[in-house]
Amino acid sequence: MNEQSTKNKTAWEYRAYEYWNNQGSPSEKAEYIKNDPMARLRYHQRYFEKIENLKIANPCGSNGRIAVPLALLGANVTIFDISEENKRYAMELAECAQVEINYNVGDFCEIDLTEYDCYFDIAYSEGGILHYFADIDCFMSKIFSILKNNGQWILSDFHPFRKINRTGSSMMSVAQTEGDYFDVRIHKGNVAYKNFFKKEEQDAFPDCSLRFFTLSEIINAVIKAGFVIKEFHEHPNFEDKKLPGEFTIIACKC
Repeated sequence: MNEQSTKNKTAWEYRAYEYWNNQGSPSEKAEYIKNDPMARLRYHQRYFEKIENLKIANPCGSNGRIAVPLALLGANVTIFDISEENKRYAMELAECAQVEINYNVGDFCEIDLTEYDCYFDIAYSEGGILHYFADIDCFMSKIFSILKNNGQWILSDFHPFRKINRTGSSMMSVAQTEGDYFDVRIHKGNVAYKNFFKKEEQDAFPDCSLRFFTLSEIINAVIKAGFVIKEFHEHPNFEDKKLPGEFTIIACKC
């Protein structure tokens, strides 16, 4: 495991399970998800209308908030994530929802391709994960390798415009990149849930290691890995709908 992954693992294994439970116990979240699992997929519902018995990879699947709805819709889902604390919550969530999911803890770029080469029908990455991988080409290559021929990748992430946008959740990355859209440095950053704890507790939180990419870096890495991009969509910022907040790429291993 490289230095960046080691730092991110340390950060995401500090009070993550506690945080997820503060947001709702596994039993409470399971009932919420079971009420309408398709709704949990937000912008991407139309890509998951017929997924019964399909194998779906969920890289950086965190606490299972996406894997469990997919499993409820009939898919065989495997999460890849770096945090044991995330796994603990996700497995409890799946149990409460009465579904089974697979969960692999480790660095996604070190995934065992003897087990997962050309294995999955779909890979679904969402929620803002790319900044955890300084080597974006390695990440894209692993996604390509684990998909079957004609497999589909659904990549949804924070819009790189946040590097220069000072609204809402974008402020952290703006401060780090100093408003430079083309900044290529690796930065120290907060784990996503740090600010939900009391101020007097926040100094104890380990830093993450983050790299913020431009849109062209992301798109070119997808193409370089061998994917054919079928669709590209931009989604509005949560706080200011006149500005981009997220994007989605639909790509095929054709």
